[in-house]
Amino acid sequence: MLEDFVESLSLVGLRGGLIILLILGLLACAIAVAVVVRRRYMSLARDLRRNQGSTPTFESSVLTQVVRDALDALAVHSGDVNSQAIIECNFQTHLKGLLMGERFVKASVGLLIILGLIGTFLGLTLSIGQLVGLVSADMGDAALATQSLTAGLTEALSGMSIAFSTSLFGIMAAVVMTFVNVFISAADARMTLAAELESFLDHTILANAKGQSGAGLGMNQVVTSFGRAVSQLDEAVTRFETSLHTFAGNTRDFGEFNHHLKDNIQRMSLAFSDLKAALIADRPGPTRRGP
Repeated sequence: MLEDFVESLSLVGLRGGLIILLILGLLACAIAVAVVVRRRYMSLARDLRRNQGSTPTFESSVLTQVVRDALDALAVHSGDVNSQAIIECNFQTHLKGLLMGERFVKASVGLLIILGLIGTFLGLTLSIGQLVGLVSADMGDAALATQSLTAGLTEALSGMSIAFSTSLFGIMAAVVMTFVNVFISAADARMTLAAELESFLDHTILANAKGQSGAGLGMNQVVTSFGRAVSQLDEAVTRFETSLHTFAGNTRDFGEFNHHLKDNIQRMSLAFSDLKAALIADRPGPTRRGP
Protein backbone atom coordinates (compact mmCIF):
# COMPACT_ATOMS: atom_id res chain seq x y z
CA MET A 1 0.00 0.00 0.00
CA LEU A 2 2.84 2.34 0.83
CA GLU A 3 4.57 1.51 -2.44
CA ASP A 4 1.39 2.31 -4.36
CA PHE A 5 1.12 5.61 -2.56
CA VAL A 6 4.74 6.48 -3.39
CA GLU A 7 4.21 5.51 -7.04
CA SER A 8 1.13 7.74 -7.19
CA LEU A 9 3.23 10.64 -5.98
CA SER A 10 5.41 10.31 -9.05
CA LEU A 11 2.50 11.65 -11.11
CA VAL A 12 2.18 14.95 -9.27
CA GLY A 13 4.96 16.58 -11.25
CA LEU A 14 7.06 19.59 -10.31
CA ARG A 15 4.19 21.91 -9.40
CA GLY A 16 2.46 19.37 -7.21
CA GLY A 17 5.77 18.47 -5.55
CA LEU A 18 6.42 22.12 -4.73
CA ILE A 19 3.01 22.46 -3.08
CA ILE A 20 3.53 19.27 -1.07
CA LEU A 21 6.99 20.47 0.04
CA LEU A 22 5.47 23.79 1.03
CA ILE A 23 2.85 22.00 3.12
CA LEU A 24 5.45 19.84 4.84
CA GLY A 25 7.73 22.83 5.42
CA LEU A 26 4.91 24.83 6.95
CA LEU A 27 4.03 21.89 9.21
CA ALA A 28 7.62 21.52 10.41
CA CYS A 29 7.96 25.26 10.99
CA ALA A 30 4.69 25.43 12.96
CA ILE A 31 5.72 22.49 15.18
CA ALA A 32 9.14 24.05 15.82
CA VAL A 33 7.61 27.43 16.69
CA ALA A 34 5.08 25.77 19.03
CA VAL A 35 7.86 23.93 20.87
CA VAL A 36 10.09 27.02 21.15
CA VAL A 37 7.29 29.30 22.38
CA ARG A 38 6.09 26.75 24.93
CA ARG A 39 9.63 26.20 26.24
CA ARG A 40 10.09 29.96 26.61
CA TYR A 41 6.89 30.29 28.64
CA MET A 42 7.89 27.32 30.78
CA SER A 43 11.30 28.91 31.36
CA LEU A 44 9.62 32.08 32.62
CA ALA A 45 7.39 29.97 34.88
CA ARG A 46 10.43 28.19 36.37
CA ASP A 47 12.12 31.55 36.96
CA LEU A 48 8.98 32.71 38.78
CA ARG A 49 8.80 29.58 40.95
CA ARG A 50 12.45 29.96 41.97
CA ASN A 51 11.81 33.47 43.31
CA GLN A 52 8.76 33.34 45.56
CA GLY A 53 10.07 35.68 48.26
CA SER A 54 9.09 39.29 48.91
CA THR A 55 12.31 40.54 47.23
CA PRO A 56 12.66 38.41 44.07
CA THR A 57 15.68 38.55 41.76
CA PHE A 58 14.42 37.33 38.41
CA GLU A 59 16.66 36.43 35.50
CA SER A 60 13.95 37.58 33.09
CA SER A 61 13.54 41.29 32.54
CA VAL A 62 9.82 41.00 31.84
CA LEU A 63 9.11 39.50 35.28
CA THR A 64 11.18 42.22 36.95
CA GLN A 65 9.28 44.88 35.03
CA VAL A 66 5.91 43.37 36.01
CA VAL A 67 6.83 43.52 39.72
CA ARG A 68 8.11 47.10 39.37
CA ASP A 69 4.94 48.25 37.58
CA ALA A 70 2.76 46.59 40.24
CA LEU A 71 4.60 48.40 43.06
CA ASP A 72 4.37 51.71 41.20
CA ALA A 73 0.63 51.22 40.70
CA LEU A 74 0.24 50.44 44.41
CA ALA A 75 2.04 53.66 45.34
CA VAL A 76 -0.22 55.70 43.03
CA HIS A 77 -3.60 54.08 43.62
CA SER A 78 -3.13 53.09 47.29
CA GLY A 79 -4.56 49.58 47.18
CA ASP A 80 -6.49 49.27 43.91
CA VAL A 81 -4.07 47.46 41.58
CA ASN A 82 -5.21 45.59 38.46
CA SER A 83 -2.56 42.85 38.35
CA GLN A 84 -4.03 41.15 35.29
CA ALA A 85 -3.89 44.34 33.22
CA ILE A 86 -0.27 44.95 34.26
CA ILE A 87 0.72 41.41 33.26
CA GLU A 88 -1.03 41.55 29.89
CA CYS A 89 0.44 44.98 29.11
CA ASN A 90 3.99 43.77 29.83
CA PHE A 91 3.46 40.60 27.82
CA GLN A 92 2.27 42.66 24.86
CA THR A 93 5.28 44.97 25.21
CA HIS A 94 8.14 42.58 25.99
CA LEU A 95 6.96 39.25 24.52
CA LYS A 96 5.83 40.36 21.07
CA GLY A 97 7.82 37.62 19.35
CA LEU A 98 6.28 34.87 21.48
CA LEU A 99 2.78 36.20 20.95
CA MET A 100 3.34 36.40 17.21
CA GLY A 101 4.64 32.83 17.18
CA GLU A 102 1.60 31.76 19.16
CA ARG A 103 -0.71 33.37 16.61
CA PHE A 104 1.23 31.70 13.77
CA VAL A 105 0.83 28.27 15.36
CA LYS A 106 -2.88 28.89 15.84
CA ALA A 107 -3.33 29.92 12.20
CA SER A 108 -1.15 27.13 10.77
CA VAL A 109 -4.03 24.62 10.72
CA GLY A 110 -6.07 26.81 8.41
CA LEU A 111 -3.02 27.61 6.27
CA LEU A 112 -2.27 23.92 5.74
CA ILE A 113 -5.83 23.23 4.60
CA ILE A 114 -5.75 26.26 2.29
CA LEU A 115 -2.49 25.09 0.68
CA GLY A 116 -4.06 21.68 0.09
CA LEU A 117 -7.07 23.31 -1.55
CA ILE A 118 -4.79 25.44 -3.73
CA GLY A 119 -3.13 22.26 -4.98
CA THR A 120 -6.55 20.71 -5.56
CA PHE A 121 -7.80 23.58 -7.68
CA LEU A 122 -4.50 23.76 -9.55
CA GLY A 123 -4.59 20.05 -10.35
CA LEU A 124 -8.25 20.13 -11.43
CA THR A 125 -7.56 23.13 -13.63
CA LEU A 126 -4.64 21.40 -15.35
CA SER A 127 -6.60 18.18 -15.75
CA ILE A 128 -9.63 19.90 -17.26
CA GLY A 129 -7.39 21.89 -19.60
CA GLN A 130 -5.71 18.73 -20.85
CA LEU A 131 -9.06 17.00 -21.38
CA VAL A 132 -10.45 19.96 -23.29
CA GLY A 133 -7.35 20.03 -25.50
CA LEU A 134 -7.59 16.31 -26.05
CA VAL A 135 -11.24 16.43 -27.09
CA SER A 136 -10.76 19.38 -29.43
CA ALA A 137 -7.64 17.96 -31.11
CA ASP A 138 -7.79 16.77 -34.74
CA MET A 139 -7.38 12.98 -34.87
CA GLY A 140 -6.25 12.40 -38.47
CA ASP A 141 -3.87 9.46 -38.24
CA ALA A 142 -4.90 6.53 -36.05
CA ALA A 143 -1.40 5.94 -34.67
CA LEU A 144 -0.92 9.63 -33.99
CA ALA A 145 -4.39 9.82 -32.45
CA THR A 146 -3.61 6.92 -30.14
CA GLN A 147 -0.30 8.50 -29.12
CA SER A 148 -1.92 11.90 -28.54
CA LEU A 149 -4.77 10.32 -26.59
CA THR A 150 -2.36 8.43 -24.37
CA ALA A 151 -0.25 11.52 -23.70
CA GLY A 152 -3.31 13.65 -23.03
CA LEU A 153 -4.80 11.15 -20.63
CA THR A 154 -1.49 10.84 -18.82
CA GLU A 155 -1.26 14.61 -18.35
CA ALA A 156 -4.91 14.74 -17.27
CA LEU A 157 -4.30 12.01 -14.70
CA SER A 158 -1.20 13.89 -13.56
CA GLY A 159 -3.39 16.93 -12.85
CA MET A 160 -5.86 14.77 -10.95
CA SER A 161 -2.96 13.34 -8.94
CA ILE A 162 -1.86 16.87 -8.03
CA ALA A 163 -5.38 17.68 -6.90
CA PHE A 164 -5.90 14.70 -4.63
CA SER A 165 -2.33 14.38 -3.37
CA THR A 166 -2.07 17.99 -2.23
CA SER A 167 -5.48 17.78 -0.57
CA LEU A 168 -4.41 14.61 1.22
CA PHE A 169 -1.17 16.15 2.46
CA GLY A 170 -2.92 19.33 3.51
CA ILE A 171 -5.57 17.50 5.54
CA MET A 172 -3.02 15.14 7.13
CA ALA A 173 -0.78 18.05 8.08
CA ALA A 174 -3.75 19.93 9.56
CA VAL A 175 -4.66 16.86 11.65
CA VAL A 176 -1.09 16.56 12.91
CA MET A 177 -0.99 20.26 13.79
CA THR A 178 -4.28 19.95 15.64
CA PHE A 179 -2.80 17.24 17.86
CA VAL A 180 0.28 19.40 18.39
CA ASN A 181 -1.92 22.28 19.55
CA VAL A 182 -3.68 19.93 21.96
CA PHE A 183 -0.60 18.35 23.56
CA ILE A 184 1.99 21.13 23.05
CA SER A 185 -0.17 24.20 23.52
CA ALA A 186 1.74 27.46 23.80
CA ALA A 187 -1.45 29.32 24.73
CA ASP A 188 -2.01 27.05 27.74
CA ALA A 189 1.58 27.63 28.89
CA ARG A 190 1.11 31.40 28.64
CA MET A 191 -2.18 31.32 30.57
CA THR A 192 -0.58 29.19 33.29
CA LEU A 193 2.32 31.63 33.56
CA ALA A 194 -0.05 34.61 33.76
CA ALA A 195 -2.15 32.94 36.49
CA GLU A 196 0.90 32.08 38.61
CA LEU A 197 2.35 35.56 38.14
CA GLU A 198 -0.93 37.22 39.13
CA SER A 199 -1.18 35.05 42.25
CA PHE A 200 2.43 35.91 43.15
CA LEU A 201 1.78 39.63 42.76
CA ASP A 202 -1.44 39.66 44.79
CA HIS A 203 -0.43 37.35 47.63
CA THR A 204 3.28 38.11 48.01
CA ILE A 205 4.51 41.34 46.47
CA LEU A 206 1.47 43.59 46.93
CA ALA A 207 0.45 42.06 50.26
CA ASN A 208 3.93 42.61 51.70
CA ALA A 209 4.10 46.15 50.32
CA LYS A 210 0.69 46.98 51.80
CA GLY A 211 1.79 45.64 55.19
CA GLN A 212 4.94 47.76 55.21
CA SER A 213 3.11 50.89 54.09
CA GLY A 214 0.39 50.27 56.69
CA ALA A 215 2.95 50.01 59.51
CA GLY A 216 4.70 53.14 58.34
CA LEU A 217 1.49 55.09 58.00
CA GLY A 218 0.01 53.97 61.37
CA MET A 219 1.62 56.78 63.42
CA ASN A 220 0.80 59.32 60.74
CA GLN A 221 -2.84 58.27 60.86
CA VAL A 222 -2.84 58.60 64.67
CA VAL A 223 -1.32 62.08 64.49
CA THR A 224 -3.74 63.08 61.78
CA SER A 225 -6.71 61.83 63.81
CA PHE A 226 -5.49 63.67 66.91
CA GLY A 227 -5.03 66.88 64.97
CA ARG A 228 -8.51 66.50 63.51
CA ALA A 229 -9.94 66.02 67.04
CA VAL A 230 -8.10 69.12 68.32
CA SER A 231 -9.43 71.14 65.41
CA GLN A 232 -12.98 69.99 66.13
CA LEU A 233 -12.55 70.89 69.83
CA ASP A 234 -11.27 74.35 68.92
CA GLU A 235 -14.28 74.88 66.68
CA ALA A 236 -16.61 73.80 69.51
CA VAL A 237 -14.96 76.24 71.96
CA THR A 238 -15.28 79.04 69.42
CA ARG A 239 -18.97 78.29 68.92
CA PHE A 240 -19.46 78.22 72.72
CA GLU A 241 -17.81 81.63 73.14
CA THR A 242 -20.00 83.01 70.38
CA SER A 243 -23.07 81.64 72.13
CA LEU A 244 -21.97 83.29 75.42
CA HIS A 245 -21.55 86.67 73.73
CA THR A 246 -24.94 86.31 72.12
CA PHE A 247 -26.53 85.39 75.46
CA ALA A 248 -24.87 88.37 77.19
CA GLY A 249 -26.20 90.71 74.51
CA ASN A 250 -29.70 89.26 74.86
CA THR A 251 -29.53 89.65 78.69
CA ARG A 252 -28.53 93.30 78.36
CA ASP A 253 -31.46 93.91 76.06
CA PHE A 254 -33.78 92.20 78.54
CA GLY A 255 -32.51 94.46 81.43
CA GLU A 256 -33.19 97.55 79.37
CA PHE A 257 -36.66 96.20 78.62
CA ASN A 258 -37.32 95.72 82.38
CA HIS A 259 -36.10 99.24 83.17
CA HIS A 260 -38.41 100.77 80.56
CA LEU A 261 -41.28 98.59 81.75
CA LYS A 262 -40.79 99.81 85.35
CA ASP A 263 -40.85 103.45 84.24
CA ASN A 264 -43.98 102.83 82.21
CA ILE A 265 -45.71 101.19 85.17
CA GLN A 266 -44.81 104.12 87.47
CA ARG A 267 -46.11 106.54 84.91
CA MET A 268 -49.32 104.57 84.60
CA SER A 269 -49.65 104.51 88.40
CA LEU A 270 -49.30 108.31 88.58
CA ALA A 271 -51.79 108.69 85.78
CA PHE A 272 -54.30 106.49 87.59
CA SER A 273 -53.74 108.51 90.85
CA ASP A 274 -54.39 111.76 89.04
CA LEU A 275 -57.49 110.27 87.44
CA LYS A 276 -58.77 109.13 90.84
CA ALA A 277 -58.21 112.56 92.40
CA ALA A 278 -59.98 114.24 89.50
CA LEU A 279 -62.96 111.92 89.83
CA ILE A 280 -63.24 112.59 93.59
CA ALA A 281 -63.06 116.38 93.11
CA ASP A 282 -65.80 116.40 90.49
CA ARG A 283 -68.28 114.32 92.58
CA PRO A 284 -71.16 116.58 94.06
CA GLY A 285 -71.59 116.76 97.90
CA PRO A 286 -74.76 115.61 99.91
CA THR A 287 -77.90 117.98 99.99
CA ARG A 288 -79.41 119.14 103.34
CA ARG A 289 -83.18 118.92 104.13
CA GLY A 290 -85.17 121.65 106.07
CA PRO A 291 -86.90 121.22 109.53
